Amino acid sequence: MPTFELNPQMMREIIMDHYSNPRHKGVPTGEGYTKTHSSAVNCIDDIDIYLKSSDGKVVDAMWEGTACTISTASTDIVCEQCIGKDYKDSLYMIEQYLKMIDEKEYDDSVLDEAIVFMNTGKQAARIHCATMGWTALKEMLEDLEKKGN
Repeated sequence: MPTFELNPQMMREIIMDHYSNPRHKGVPTGEGYTKTHSSAVNCIDDIDIYLKSSDGKVVDAMWEGTACTISTASTDIVCEQCIGKDYKDSLYMIEQYLKMIDEKEYDDSVLDEAIVFMNTGKQAARIHCATMGWTALKEMLEDLEKKGN
């Protein structure tokens, strides 16, 4: 949990900041990125996620497409939080986030800003929005880990 008191207003501000000013939205111009596509049947969410890695570590993560507020913010946050981490730490963080969304016991010490989605599991219509980018990155990282890249 953050070292400050997280209240509903602060949570909304963090979500809206990542929605209005996403730091990791765009198509990469360099080489060496893997890409996956993710979309939702019942929502406008339709995104591509790009991941660049080297020596078992996430070098860069980006996304591009159309997404609702929750998808935009949560995908932007997971991209931000994976950069610089090795696959194992990134996958552990993603696992803890997904447990939090599923309202299971989780390790909040690794979630940083992602903790703002702690109540999303109570809103069934928002669960897919909040997990779409996280699940896509999880699958990409697991695939890279299996390949030994």
